[in-house]
Amino acid sequence: MPLHPLNFGPATLVHMSQPVGKPAPNPARTSGLRVVVVDDERALADLVGSYLSRDGFEVSLAYDGQQGIDQARKVDPDVMVLDLGLPVIDGVEVCRVVRTFSNCYIIMLTARTEEIDKLIGLSVGADDYVTKPFSPRELLARIHAMLRRPRASTSSGQFGQEGGPRVFGALSIDVAGREVDLDGQTVALTRTEFDVLEALSARPALVFSRRQLIDAVWDHTWVGDEHLVDVHIAHLRRKLRDDPSSPHYVRTIRGIGYRMGDGG
Repeated sequence: MPLHPLNFGPATLVHMSQPVGKPAPNPARTSGLRVVVVDDERALADLVGSYLSRDGFEVSLAYDGQQGIDQARKVDPDVMVLDLGLPVIDGVEVCRVVRTFSNCYIIMLTARTEEIDKLIGLSVGADDYVTKPFSPRELLARIHAMLRRPRASTSSGQFGQEGGPRVFGALSIDVAGREVDLDGQTVALTRTEFDVLEALSARPALVFSRRQLIDAVWDHTWVGDEHLVDVHIAHLRRKLRDDPSSPHYVRTIRGIGYRMGDGG
């Protein structure tokens, strides 16, 4: 059955308005997962919050960027659904600020179709994006795909043992502890950056296409612009001080995709 975009008819939105910061009504059984929805279109924020609440999430709502930051500090969410075009503080800056104190998954909402807008959102630490109009079921599917991570390693041999770190030259990856060290110094990665590195390092001899990395990290049900992989790879290289023209850790195999380097 095809997904249908959100319908903002009056009948859909009756009795759904929530005061800022107040969670949408909880169902009888909750998942214990917290989500902050930030959108200045109150009807949309309320509707998204209602769907998430019925799916078992503890939902907090905010209607501008500052409120979104305040709610993220207050509730320590597992997920943030963040509109790109917000008043007071825009979504890009909200994402940048939230990334200084939270490692929650962030999924951007944007009404703009230009690729640069999506890439700007991802460049400051967002994990995924959805373009308006969208189906609530699509958004839920994206969120559940993110929350299914981290996934167990499918590797074998020395890289399949989670009792010790995976070592590539000066780079050490502790999969169980989700920590990365470079030259003895901890590297602060977002969840998605770590998951991309984990997937590559789990099978270091394999060249991953964009689609294969999406299947491994975002889930096989993910639909969207596969170039978001390139954006996360670029962030990962920058944090690993890996020169794209002569990389030690994340190599580009032209025309195919990416593979792990040996660190040399």
